[in-house]
Amino acid sequence: MATKLSFTFQFPLEKSSKSFQRNPNLALSDPNHCDGFGFSKKSSGFRGQLSLKENALQGEVTQSTNSETTLLSPTSLPSSSKLVLVVGGTGGVGQLVVAALLKRNIKSRLLLRDPEKAVSLFGNQDEEKLQIFKGDTRNPADLDPSMFEGVTHVICCTGTTAFPSKRWDGDNTPERVDWEGVRNLISALPLSLKRVVLVSSVGVTKFNELPWSIMNLFGVLKYKKKGEDFLRESGLPFTIIRAGRLTDGPYTSYDLNTLLQATAGQRRAVVIGQGDKLVGEVSRLVVAEACIQALDIEFTEGKIYEINSVEGEGPGTDPEKWQQLFKTPQT
Repeated sequence: MATKLSFTFQFPLEKSSKSFQRNPNLALSDPNHCDGFGFSKKSSGFRGQLSLKENALQGEVTQSTNSETTLLSPTSLPSSSKLVLVVGGTGGVGQLVVAALLKRNIKSRLLLRDPEKAVSLFGNQDEEKLQIFKGDTRNPADLDPSMFEGVTHVICCTGTTAFPSKRWDGDNTPERVDWEGVRNLISALPLSLKRVVLVSSVGVTKFNELPWSIMNLFGVLKYKKKGEDFLRESGLPFTIIRAGRLTDGPYTSYDLNTLLQATAGQRRAVVIGQGDKLVGEVSRLVVAEACIQALDIEFTEGKIYEINSVEGEGPGTDPEKWQQLFKTPQT
């Protein structure tokens, strides 16, 4: 049975006095200290090499002349009527999704096996901004309809390692997580949702071919593809983001303030493809941003995209640039 947990959360940034009302005002700051995702340029952005600025809790917002966007202040950000359910919100990509949603003042709900992880990562948040439900997608009985009440969008970034590791402890295998867990979640979701974004992997259509068959020795690509197919056939409005090899992080031992300072380093340019032809790496920050951007781009509904990141200037958090990237994928 799913359990809703109440925490007395205090977000370290000032909360808007008008919840969920769009505010067009943006405060401007110096663009030279942040990368395109609003994170500090001072760090290398790989495997937790991060820097913290003294005023990190005062994160300000900029849209610079070179199209880089810095930290957005919740008092100046447009609020949202969305309620986004994030599944896998304490994982390598999921925690960055949650941090970005909080930064945007988008109300979020997390479905977690261990809610205490949310407190350690995101701090004490107001329940109007972040709600926590205890549940395990591998157990259908945990997915009570009450946890989906009011939810408008879902981002699912659950996953485990391709090869046996400590993360497999407790029956956390690709079959249980990437197939059975995804199937159980999709089966429980209401058809009223506006979008379901599923994070998957490049190579899922070629798991019997070299070199993908090596990665698929324990079935991770096969089970991810089964999860994709179940979503495609569910009748739910979906977008599937197939990520290349993930880099930058995971930042699983840090807190929200550190997450907001994470950076993609020089790999900020984004390459989007279709047809499962892309081969390469992608920053977890880029994957997280792609998931959030896809929620509002109507023509991404019913589509599957592959995503990599390369050296160069990227779209940051600019919706128009992301629309153009999704509109003209490599095929």
